[in-house]
Amino acid sequence: MKRTLREFAFPVAFPASVLLFTIVSWYCGLARVPVQLALLPFLALLAYHLYTRQYTSAELKSAWHWEALFLIFFFLMLEVRFCNPTISYAEKFMDHAFLASVILNPVVPPLDPWFAGGTLNVYYYLGYWIFGCLAITSGVPSTIAFNLALPTVFALSAVSLYAIGTLLLDRFRWLPLITLILPNPALVYQLITGNAVNPAYDASLSWLGTRTITNTINEFPLFSFIWGDLHAHVISIFNQVFLIFLLLFACKRWETLERKEKLILMALTAISLGSMPLINTWDVLIYAPVVLVVGFVILWRNRDAAEKSPYWYLLAIPPVSILCYLPFYLQLQTQTGAVALVHAPSDPLEFLWVNGIFIAVFLALLVPEIRKRPWLLLACLPFALAGYSAAAIAVIPLTYFLAREEHDAADILAAAGLVILIACELVYMKDNMGDTFFRMNTVFKCYLPAWLMLCTAASVMLGRYLSLPGSVPVISSRYAAALAILTITVLFTLPFASPLGAAYAPGTLDGLAYLQEQHPGDAGAVAYLRTLDHGEILVEAEKGDYSYYSRVSSFTGIPAIIGQPFHEYMWRGDDTGWYSTRPADIQAIYEDPEQTVALMKKYNATLLYIGDPERERYQVNAPAFGLTKVYSADGTEIYRLIG
Repeated sequence: MKRTLREFAFPVAFPASVLLFTIVSWYCGLARVPVQLALLPFLALLAYHLYTRQYTSAELKSAWHWEALFLIFFFLMLEVRFCNPTISYAEKFMDHAFLASVILNPVVPPLDPWFAGGTLNVYYYLGYWIFGCLAITSGVPSTIAFNLALPTVFALSAVSLYAIGTLLLDRFRWLPLITLILPNPALVYQLITGNAVNPAYDASLSWLGTRTITNTINEFPLFSFIWGDLHAHVISIFNQVFLIFLLLFACKRWETLERKEKLILMALTAISLGSMPLINTWDVLIYAPVVLVVGFVILWRNRDAAEKSPYWYLLAIPPVSILCYLPFYLQLQTQTGAVALVHAPSDPLEFLWVNGIFIAVFLALLVPEIRKRPWLLLACLPFALAGYSAAAIAVIPLTYFLAREEHDAADILAAAGLVILIACELVYMKDNMGDTFFRMNTVFKCYLPAWLMLCTAASVMLGRYLSLPGSVPVISSRYAAALAILTITVLFTLPFASPLGAAYAPGTLDGLAYLQEQHPGDAGAVAYLRTLDHGEILVEAEKGDYSYYSRVSSFTGIPAIIGQPFHEYMWRGDDTGWYSTRPADIQAIYEDPEQTVALMKKYNATLLYIGDPERERYQVNAPAFGLTKVYSADGTEIYRLIG
């Protein structure tokens, strides 16, 4: 890999090693062997390279800035998690439940902690597998691993973004890093005025600019990382940026590579693309076409060459990416939606409050071309006349990028991002979100990849413009270092100066530390349950989604009869009628002692959990026979089924 990627071998090693460890450990889980065995190939490679002296001390010293960059961004986000570590709201219960399930019993597919007897073959779970296996091999408990995961994603993404800047820019190589910390215009407006941009929301409900486009979610990386959900769309950021780098590298240097080097690059691309369906399936719907476009671009550039390896780039990567995790697709049993036309597109002003900064940068840089060929502006008319005004706005820069005679890497990336925005205005994937929020999930899952592409492309284009003679004078390395230190200092100060930790038990990386004060009855009981081996199934209260209920399975990874029902309904549907049956059975277990034992056996449940939420939800009446009490403290009791 060092010969293939040359000066980029070191930064590529960061995300590539994580993905390679993941695929090896995943097959260990599939084979039901300890996932720690996945470390053996890396130890063997380390021994080989040390023995053959593949890396000299001079080479390692020359790469110190990549290590420094990783550590700076890791500890920056770690500080954010330290100020707000709590696993207590939004999707955090789900995220920790999946992570804890993998750590408790690392098998493929992992057990579903919210559906006793079921597995996570209904969902894309590889992101939780990544950090679950890293936690297993490092001995870190899930409650702390939860708060180490996002800093790792943040730092891995930063390394790839800086590699993109180094690849495409001679100066201002740091500019792509703003992709991770740039707010959208709606957030800036809200912070300045205290008001939400969209009048349908007040400031507290606009969620810091992420509910700007009516009835959708339009997250951006800065919000996602600070909000702190270890959700699939956030975990996937590091792999998305890594794949973007690989594609840009292919565009830039394909002709300079030998056949073996091209094969290595294609293999890395296939592993990255192949991991996407398992980390966040939406991503592969976006990036697979981008991979093909890049392949066609390379093919077109080399159409007269005698060497036809670009054909392999087109033909080999998609099937190889599927083969990487073929058993996943054979196991998958999920709900899929059809594509439908959008009947209520975005308001153009709301659209610009989210994406306007990129549109503005592109149009500003395209002014000379717009003056030269103003008639291309007419391309937006069909969209505008059809009522898709937001799409019409995005069509303008897209048209000029496509009309260029020569397309460089940044053009392709910008065009891909704009196509995503336009597609979200025209079509959506049907799901169970109802008529009002019919395209919420589509915009939610597609806007983050669009942001990564658009911001990266815009920063590269802006960096090239600022590097033009007479634009920005070159400053000395001493002043540049001083400016970098000042910027880093300010960034590290912000988390402590903000109200991140208000009411969320700051000052720790243990995401469940708040239980000691707020829910002492659960704190001890959960600690006890976390000492048990896998194989248990518990009964706990459920009361819909996004509440403190279903907390025991979420905190321990031990499967419950049912956790948050609507989540499971979204994944599984209700063909067997479980959506009404399981909650009713749980109520009967707690309230009818004559049915308790029989219903627990129906679901192979071994533990009955009785805490304050159970007493609030049900008229608890535990049976006198068939159960034995194994835990009692602070008002919480746990019973084990006898026999």
